[in-house]
Amino acid sequence: MTDITAFRSPYASVLWDKIVKRTVRAGVVGLGYVGLPLAVEFANAGFTVVGLDVDPRKCEAVNRGQSHIQDVPHASVAKLVEAGRLSAVSDLSVVEALDTVSICVPTPLRKTRDPDLSHVIAAAEAIKQYLHPGMLIVLDSTTYPGTTDEIVRVILEQTGLKAGEDFFLAFSPERIDPGNTVWNTKNVPKVVGGLTPDCSTLTAALYGTSIDRVVKVSSPRTAEMVKLLENTFRAINIGLVNEIAQMCDRIGIDVWEVIDAAATKPFGFMPFYPGPGLGGHCIPIDPFYLSWKVREVGFEARFIELAGQVNGAMPHYVVAKIADALNEHAKSVKGAKILVVGAAYKPEVSDVRESPALDVMALLQRKGALVSYHDPLVPQIDGDWWPGQSRMDSVSLTNYELEDADCVVVLTAHKSVDYERIAELARLIIDTRNVFASKAPHIFKLGAPNPGS
Repeated sequence: MTDITAFRSPYASVLWDKIVKRTVRAGVVGLGYVGLPLAVEFANAGFTVVGLDVDPRKCEAVNRGQSHIQDVPHASVAKLVEAGRLSAVSDLSVVEALDTVSICVPTPLRKTRDPDLSHVIAAAEAIKQYLHPGMLIVLDSTTYPGTTDEIVRVILEQTGLKAGEDFFLAFSPERIDPGNTVWNTKNVPKVVGGLTPDCSTLTAALYGTSIDRVVKVSSPRTAEMVKLLENTFRAINIGLVNEIAQMCDRIGIDVWEVIDAAATKPFGFMPFYPGPGLGGHCIPIDPFYLSWKVREVGFEARFIELAGQVNGAMPHYVVAKIADALNEHAKSVKGAKILVVGAAYKPEVSDVRESPALDVMALLQRKGALVSYHDPLVPQIDGDWWPGQSRMDSVSLTNYELEDADCVVVLTAHKSVDYERIAELARLIIDTRNVFASKAPHIFKLGAPNPGS
């Protein structure tokens, strides 16, 4: 228990008391993959929670007790809505009645690889209109070091209220892994970094009511850097193994066998696996937030840029592999019927953001291939989601579709797909995810010598 006499701001002890007694009215701005799970956990902890989103359809769904996020069951939302602990609105004027607000909005990259903080800025500007003494504002959206202090703080202090004294401000990076059935919002440790000790203590207390473990760091900048290190670590190691896969392809070694054997070492090695590229809302994007930021101080993030080049080129490598395999079967890419299995960026999710599968499909189309796709979790791909620019619908994985295709390309390894049937019926297969354990003359694997070579 914290000694409330240690608080510097008189408002801090008031908010602390509300957190302890669960009388806080908590707001979550952005009801996506990060915001809705967080809102549910706050409500489960006993708080009255209001979700805020510019999309009225999301708000209407929540208020009907329905979840639009795969990892949040409908029943969880319905129970909390019925109990009066969870609601959603599009009108941000409700902020005036809130004690805490967590900002969970998108932070994409522009085409120039510059950070696009327009959603964060819009959220801060909206909150500013209703900011009042004693409020706690926490930015959860992934961003570069300095955003909380240099942008969110500056906007909010335009009210005349001072951060750390009149209101409280912190950064706490999201650590969502969509589709993960083991690690979720509640049991993944939550890093928090407040602008002042009061800010850190209150943020840790708020999130500690809902999340099993909270890790305090010294500042928002440190917390912002923590998130970027985590995802840069993954991006660089995936870039390394993607390059190793291309090396193995050239010199006739199976990279999957190499990785499995290396993974038996009990120390000093962590297995990463190659694939058709990087996808999702974090790993392809977050490292470039960091490389952009450090350019301000004249530093070149060479590892990040190189890994980005390697990972960004993987769809082209996959298309070249497809072309080589078709060539061995006396077919050209142009006019070939190519069935892609898996459009989501990772297994067991319906998310296609930054999915390398979409890039592979677009490259094949440009080369004149007749492309179709099957994904049990992605029934359709809208034209504005991908470079192909036209809507596509998932085809059923019938015997006819498999036998009619000149080539089947596995880009996402969903568990529900019958890979044995694909191996039996397809005349030619490109496996980018190592889903086919047995070797066969018609199965070509990423990072492995061609069958028969």
